Amino acid sequence: MAKWLYSGKTTTGKEVTGEVEAASRDDVQALLRKKRIRAESIKKKPGGGAFGGFGGGVPLKDLARFTRQFSAMTSAGLPLIQCLDILAEQTEHPALKAAIQQVASDIQGGGTLADSLSKHKKIFSELYCQMIAAGEAGGILDTILMRLAEYQEKADALRRKIKGAMTYPIIVAIVAMVAVAVLMIFVVPIFAGMFAESGHALPLPTRVVMGISDFMRHWFLLIIMGIILGLFAFFRFYKTDKGRLKFDGFLLQAPIFGDLERKSCVSRFTRTLGTLLNSGVSIIDALQVTARTAGNKVLEQGIYRTLESISGGQTIADPLKATGVFPPMVIQMIAVGERTGGLSDMLVKISDFYDDEVDAAVDNLTSMIEPLVIVVLGSIIGGVLVAMYLPMFEMAGTVG
Repeated sequence: MAKWLYSGKTTTGKEVTGEVEAASRDDVQALLRKKRIRAESIKKKPGGGAFGGFGGGVPLKDLARFTRQFSAMTSAGLPLIQCLDILAEQTEHPALKAAIQQVASDIQGGGTLADSLSKHKKIFSELYCQMIAAGEAGGILDTILMRLAEYQEKADALRRKIKGAMTYPIIVAIVAMVAVAVLMIFVVPIFAGMFAESGHALPLPTRVVMGISDFMRHWFLLIIMGIILGLFAFFRFYKTDKGRLKFDGFLLQAPIFGDLERKSCVSRFTRTLGTLLNSGVSIIDALQVTARTAGNKVLEQGIYRTLESISGGQTIADPLKATGVFPPMVIQMIAVGERTGGLSDMLVKISDFYDDEVDAAVDNLTSMIEPLVIVVLGSIIGGVLVAMYLPMFEMAGTVG
């Protein structure tokens, strides 16, 4: 079905805008009539097709701010519709603003908050909707919103730490490749012309560097096309379940980045599951949501095996141990939490501990990568320069 953007007025005269999915314009009008909205404009949303909807999400920090403000207003006793109206007015992100207006309109039409939010899956995740549903059922919506805001803020902080740790080596690697390419394509040929005029025999390192330079100059476009095709093939393979499983498994075992990936997986899993259980979501539903938001295919499959074990009357700890992702200490703490009936609190304690572990892992990774990158970059550029100056030293010695 196509996506349609509409604007209109409610029975109270309030102007609303939003987005719906429908097969035709008539279907959109029928949907709006059910919501008691008089349509003034209905337009088909541009950008459909294979890439339609790309970038339609909302930054986690904006969503966390919305959730915290929503919690403060509900705690103050403001009606739900009034809270959403105020939040829609002060929200700057256009996609989030339109979604809030649509949610308010759906609630006015008789829908629940959780059901209304679930219609905007690109903005409000399944975890978000599950917790809101539990809060509505238990009459503790303000508390659930506060927990959601804290969860999102910590998740955003974890994501920024990992992103910051990965950004530095990627940038340096790109700079190194560009520097080497400039040397090989523009600098080395100048030396090669000088050496050809001299007629002297060249040392082996110089001949190797000149051969690489000739190859890069003559096949530069082919090399670029090969890199692009290789990246395209990798991302296509990564999108498959088999490719994702292999790459995520390799990432967990990687010598430098594996420790950071493992600790971030443990932190994300325990915080998500603990937050859901603390909010009153059942263990089965909580594990299903946690599996879909695991961020690592190896861990996701382990969580699904855990679901099967629980359905068969077993504990959580044993199938999680079989994944190889969780350290023995975490497995023991989860087992203790199960036996004592305090699993949710234990999971939150584990996540707090591993947040600090991720901080330490990021610092260690940065301190290891900086000298490593300097050594590798210096060795490559220095090796090229030495190879180019060797013939000059030999010629100088011969003249002397």
